Amino acid sequence: MNINKLTIGIVIPTYNAGSLWQKVIEALQAQRSDFDKILIIDSGSVDDTITIARRAGFAVEQIPSSEFNHGATRNLGVQKIDCDIVVFLTQDAIPVGKAISLIAKAFDNERIAIAYGRQLPHDDATPISQHARLFNYKKERYIYELHDKNKHGIKTAFASNSFSAYSRKTFIEIGGFCNNIIFAEDMYFTAKALLSGYKVCYAAEATCKHSHNYSPIEEFRRYFDIGVFHKNESWISKTFGKLQGEGIKYILSELFFLWKQRNILWIPAAFVNNFFRLLGYNLGLSYKKLPQKLAVRFSSNKTYWSRTQ
Repeated sequence: MNINKLTIGIVIPTYNAGSLWQKVIEALQAQRSDFDKILIIDSGSVDDTITIARRAGFAVEQIPSSEFNHGATRNLGVQKIDCDIVVFLTQDAIPVGKAISLIAKAFDNERIAIAYGRQLPHDDATPISQHARLFNYKKERYIYELHDKNKHGIKTAFASNSFSAYSRKTFIEIGGFCNNIIFAEDMYFTAKALLSGYKVCYAAEATCKHSHNYSPIEEFRRYFDIGVFHKNESWISKTFGKLQGEGIKYILSELFFLWKQRNILWIPAAFVNNFFRLLGYNLGLSYKKLPQKLAVRFSSNKTYWSRTQ
């Protein structure tokens, strides 16, 4: 495939994008010659998110906040952008250098359905947040296909729409994201793509700055949603393996990282965060046994539940 002849579009879902939004805009403007179109899908921002985007010359599609969904909103973006390669970013992910053109090069291989880039921690990232990025986003590039599940388990189907790119043709062929999904629409699609004979590329050379300093409660809600996702999409763990083994590796790696970096005072916080992650995840796996009002309260994705009623 001749990458130079392919059109590239960027889709960014936004909602009250905050202080990093201007930096995201500036980083994209610096790479403006590397893509053809950009579409912002805003779900009810009341700050200056839309104003800043339009001032930069970016197209904006507005939807009610009640209609936002991780799957459906991005499916809308693919439908509207009409480019050969669709790049997704989140509103707080700052693409570094020539990130857009570098991630697009992955599609020189026609069997690649999705590529995702390396995420580096933001400048204000805590040691816990720094480790999360270093654990999940290594320096080495790789390409996985279905048989790699025998060695890498569920990590084979990992991808992140914080900074990713899709072959639009393949995306449509496979059926895109689930329209109503609580979390991990990227893993959902990647698993389907691998089962369809396609490959996933981790394009480590394409980088962005993206991290979160989550509180224990935020971790709880996020992992509750992950648990709900794995309960609803149990075929993924049955095919690729369960998440629990990766969790143990993560905790041990985190403790070693904090010790090695002499951030010993962060170790108690790490234990608290991991307790809330584990609690949230297991409650998410058992969400069908909970009253829905309680599930909504535990979840970070409130609009998802209104669509399930």
